[in-house]
Amino acid sequence: WSFFQPKEEGKAKKPEKETSNSTREIESPPKYVLWLGGGESVPLSLRMLLAASVIILGAPSFRPHLRIALSLLFQKLAPDSPQVSHPGPVSFPESSPSLSSSSPEVISPSGIPKRRTARKQLSKRTFQDVLEEQSEDKDREAKRPKTEEEAETPTESLTEPEVSKKQEAEEGDQPTTPPEPPKTASEFLAFSLPAQELSQCYREGDISSAQATSLPSPFFLRRHPDPPSYNPAKNNYHPVQDACWQGPSHPRLRMVETLSNLLRSVVALSPADLLPVLYLSLNRLGPPQQGLELGIGDGILLKAVAQATGRQLESVRAEVAEKGDVGLVAESSRSTQRLVLPPPALTAAGVFTKFRDIAQLAGSASTAKKMEIIKGLFVACRHSEARFIARALSGRLRLGLAEQSVLAALAQAASLTPPGQGEIPPAMVDAGKGKTAEARKTWLEEQGMILKQTFCEVPDLDRIVPVLLEHGLERLPEHCRLSPGVPLKPMLAHPTRGVSEVLKRFEEAAFTCEYKYDGQRAQIHVLEGGEVKIFSRNQEDNTGRYPDIISRIPKIKLPSVTSFILDAEAVAWDREKKQIQPFQVLTTRKRKEVDAAEIQVQVCLYAFDLIYLNGESLVREPLSRRRQLLRENFVETEGEFVFATSLDTKDTDQIAEFLEQSVKDSCEGLMVKTLDVDATYEIAKRSHNWLKLKKDYLDGVSDTLDLVVIGAYLGRGKRAGRYGGFLLASYDEESEELQAICKLGTGFSDEELEAHHQSLQALVLPAPRSYVRADGAVAPDHWLDPSAVWEVKCADLSLSPIYPAARGLVDSEKGISLRFPRFIRVRDDKKPEEATTSAQVACLYRKQSQIQNQQGTGPDSDQEDFY
Repeated sequence: WSFFQPKEEGKAKKPEKETSNSTREIESPPKYVLWLGGGESVPLSLRMLLAASVIILGAPSFRPHLRIALSLLFQKLAPDSPQVSHPGPVSFPESSPSLSSSSPEVISPSGIPKRRTARKQLSKRTFQDVLEEQSEDKDREAKRPKTEEEAETPTESLTEPEVSKKQEAEEGDQPTTPPEPPKTASEFLAFSLPAQELSQCYREGDISSAQATSLPSPFFLRRHPDPPSYNPAKNNYHPVQDACWQGPSHPRLRMVETLSNLLRSVVALSPADLLPVLYLSLNRLGPPQQGLELGIGDGILLKAVAQATGRQLESVRAEVAEKGDVGLVAESSRSTQRLVLPPPALTAAGVFTKFRDIAQLAGSASTAKKMEIIKGLFVACRHSEARFIARALSGRLRLGLAEQSVLAALAQAASLTPPGQGEIPPAMVDAGKGKTAEARKTWLEEQGMILKQTFCEVPDLDRIVPVLLEHGLERLPEHCRLSPGVPLKPMLAHPTRGVSEVLKRFEEAAFTCEYKYDGQRAQIHVLEGGEVKIFSRNQEDNTGRYPDIISRIPKIKLPSVTSFILDAEAVAWDREKKQIQPFQVLTTRKRKEVDAAEIQVQVCLYAFDLIYLNGESLVREPLSRRRQLLRENFVETEGEFVFATSLDTKDTDQIAEFLEQSVKDSCEGLMVKTLDVDATYEIAKRSHNWLKLKKDYLDGVSDTLDLVVIGAYLGRGKRAGRYGGFLLASYDEESEELQAICKLGTGFSDEELEAHHQSLQALVLPAPRSYVRADGAVAPDHWLDPSAVWEVKCADLSLSPIYPAARGLVDSEKGISLRFPRFIRVRDDKKPEEATTSAQVACLYRKQSQIQNQQGTGPDSDQEDFY
């Protein structure tokens, strides 16, 4: 199968059957057509493809009984829309009067016969009536004696073209035999409607209700679908037959392939739309350093839905409270509205531009302007587009697509359908054809690694996508290189339980121990022209937050240093006592547009790595070399710029003493790093070559957890009048849900409880968000908007029949909960999506010594992972 086929100019058209009413005029086929197989094709509308594919991606679980991929492609059904279920596929024989080419009547999805003249309607019939009539037609057809001509002529279909059969009959003396039933999904997706009529529908930009009804029920509407047979190395993609997953829920590989095929279409037909489609899939407005956020609250969004659809605001609020999803409410509200002159259809680039316009609005009149833009988007929505527009505006698109999945899909798309092949794609658009399954799989993995490594060094789609379209995937490393001004995702460390585990992990490799400072990660960039940029661990631009650090740059570097990227920690510093202050003190510092003269909290910069120096990337150099260059090219200044305190030793007692000293010096513990063996700087990776060793790791769980506050319980006794306990949740990346994990009530001082009570009052909700999963847990007195992230410590983790966190990852019926959790601190530097994931919770559970003893596993079973 070919994904696209160019138009054959000289191909003769099949004569159309004359009808008793009139002869329909068939337009010439467009330049690009979608190849359905069997000698038939239909035109491809890019607008339809872009919008409908987003709808398909909106169903991360691809539940077989709901995901009508073909109908989704035509934007007639949405994943969460109510649908008519029936026991099996529905097909309408050509002899049926409802679909005869000479009959003026067709059947609409609601079961109402409609005449093409649209002058009269008959009484309403149910879907069951249609099935019964179809059954009667089949019975009559079976009883009718067949003529000799009918017995020899096989039924014409799109999947088995009549022309090819006649050719075979003419070439040989042997009689032709009916072909075996198709083994693939195409047998369930054969159209009853002639391809010419489908072409007419697609050229109009949509398929009519009557024609949609004539499509047989796809295989995934059957009650007992065939078992999944997904092959990641599959080299034949059919945009209709392969559009739905039959296997278990959350099939990441299948989602990657689906998105990849959408991107292949965009690359082939409209490369300029590739960047908007990628950002919309990620629900982002640009690279993190641009700091663009929509800033749309629920009040503005609900008001816009009400005004755009002519509903009362209170009615919309009530329905959102009932359904828990503003997207579904927007869709249902828009579906009941009819416009005399509908506006032009939405496009991916148009929606993305509107989103950026909203994010860039500021000032007193910005709210009204945002409202007008949002209302315009809702008015232009068709079918289920309103659902995803509303979800995107609320910040929860719920596609189930993480960044790594989107990168994998982009790499696969750019490999199979290379960009820059001219105006008309060639007949062969699959560059992987001719490879064996294993070779194809290996090749795609290698191509994916090229993009992943490039994105690690240049995590900016604004720079990568234009180069990808112009030069191709394999030449990305030549044109996209690490450079100051573009923030990197930092290298992170794995937690470890004790000194003995460190020695076991590194064995004969030389390593160093450094203080683990309790501050905020600061990535210092100095460009060739002297411009200074400071980025957080999340690639956010914090330059305006640290004017004092910027003023120190000229005196901390040697004159020979013209450009560099430093990895460091900004820590609160007491100049009088000359000591480090707690992290909570640093959080009181103003975040934006800080005036150096008004700074109350001083910071000291502790540098521990050098990533780039004078035009040369150092990420592939060992740590010993990077540390040497750091100390040779920079100068320490007490209380302003200091190298991280370190100790190179393998002596267990010395490491233990160094750990104790780090705690006395107001640090969290130690960072243990290899110096020469596997000691490169692994961007965007949590590596086992960096280990973190904290004092409190020696007892209990080997790491703290960053959890989201989703609810609060009113206090009793001495805590009466304020919150006494809180419901916390981990973040599940697959489902984009917050899953309740424990109730927290210890570790607070009276002052902290009062501060939390005051700060959380503004987050109270009448009901939990639709993406909060707390079934089984005791309902809190107040549900909270999930925006606060807290660091929590616990004694250990246990399986729980109550809490849903990580359910299915360790036990099919039980989740995981924390035993004896206690509050550590507020994590203002983290968003809910950056909280501890359910997968990480499951990993921590498995790492517990008693669980390892039961399962016979050790710490080496952990895998290095990108984050």
